[in-house]
Amino acid sequence: MYLAQKKINRETRYFIRESYSDADYFRSRDLIDLGPDPARFIIYPGGNSFYIDTFIEDRINELGKKADPDKLEDIFWRFLHPEIRRVLEPFRSREKQHLAVRKKTRPQEDPNAKVHIFDKRRTHFLRFGHTDQRNIARLPQKMFCLLQNKSRDEIEQKFMDMERELAVREYKTYAYVIFDLQQYFYESFARSNPQMLSQDRVDEHFIEQVCRLNADRFFWAGMPSGDGLNEYLVRYVLMYFDHDYGPGSFMDEYLRQFINNRRDYRSPYKSSTFTLKEAGAILGQSQDELKKMSRKELTRQYRQKAQELHPDKGGDQDQFVKLTEAYHYLLRTKHL
Repeated sequence: MYLAQKKINRETRYFIRESYSDADYFRSRDLIDLGPDPARFIIYPGGNSFYIDTFIEDRINELGKKADPDKLEDIFWRFLHPEIRRVLEPFRSREKQHLAVRKKTRPQEDPNAKVHIFDKRRTHFLRFGHTDQRNIARLPQKMFCLLQNKSRDEIEQKFMDMERELAVREYKTYAYVIFDLQQYFYESFARSNPQMLSQDRVDEHFIEQVCRLNADRFFWAGMPSGDGLNEYLVRYVLMYFDHDYGPGSFMDEYLRQFINNRRDYRSPYKSSTFTLKEAGAILGQSQDELKKMSRKELTRQYRQKAQELHPDKGGDQDQFVKLTEAYHYLLRTKHL
């Protein structure tokens, strides 16, 4: 059993679902419609205690399923009163550790199980936060055992839950990485600093990758097919087009690589403060022009200048670093 959420007429509704084996695939089905407010099924008898309304367990038993109290607690945990959740979280974590130790049988990884590369890229980023995924083929199979023997719907709901931990500034970075957009660019900074690339080309390849995944029958095996874009991909389109790369999200990693490749190089952040006039001089714009610029115009100006100054293009390393610092300074301080 697992918790699933779905938008219906602009309202988020929650369901208890289960995955089940059907021939060569795992499919999913609804068990209980919890409505828009699952918290109404949580009973507080007093103090910091709580229990799940017996209606839920009775309904599951009527369906011929076994109601696991621990699984039900996991399903309703996020809807618990915040203060009670805060108090009980340490005890819950320790109990889960003890249960894991006492369990005689644990889920065994299937060495022959196929894990889709898109699932691997998402797991890698959410687990490590790295934009460089060149070592993804060396990850142990056990890292993906939690994705085995589950329907595509349950897997997607699990990723939706894990993605709730992402900061808003990470959304576009996340979408860029998991759709492996850097593969389309030869520039060395494509992996570490994609805001310098032609965003029109990046957008085109993003749409191309989304459409390719949407048509991937192996990926969506066990789910009903439709004519339009699958609802589980819509959230990535919104992550990508409704947000910008977070300040420093790629730059920090790029500078780490830059410094490691040049052992005698000194960090440019020793004196990283700018005035608006100094930043404008580096970007080739006046203070008034900078104030009038929108965020997109600022990014476009930075990208054009970066193409001139990047070391891979024959530019000056120090000037490139100063340009990037000035750009991120403006992103941090200007309200565009």
